[in-house]
Amino acid sequence: MEENREFKFSIVRHIGVLAEGTKGWKKEVNLVSWNERPPKLDLREWDENHIKMSKGVTLNPQEAGILRDLISDLDGVFGGH
Repeated sequence: MEENREFKFSIVRHIGVLAEGTKGWKKEVNLVSWNERPPKLDLREWDENHIKMSKGVTLNPQEAGILRDLISDLDGVFGGH
């Protein structure tokens, strides 16, 4: 039995770059619509043309809010970084 592994994605909003690798791939935070569904907060590495991507993490709005709250509790944990 064969599965259709094709999917569609659209970067609805670019939020920012967290880091850039030595080969030009960038770890980004974006709002991405997968398969024409409502956009989710997305963290992953992308090639320079946003065609190839690494595995990543997607969060719905509720999960993104929880992550925001958890991160805000980290103030000072990393010595101000």
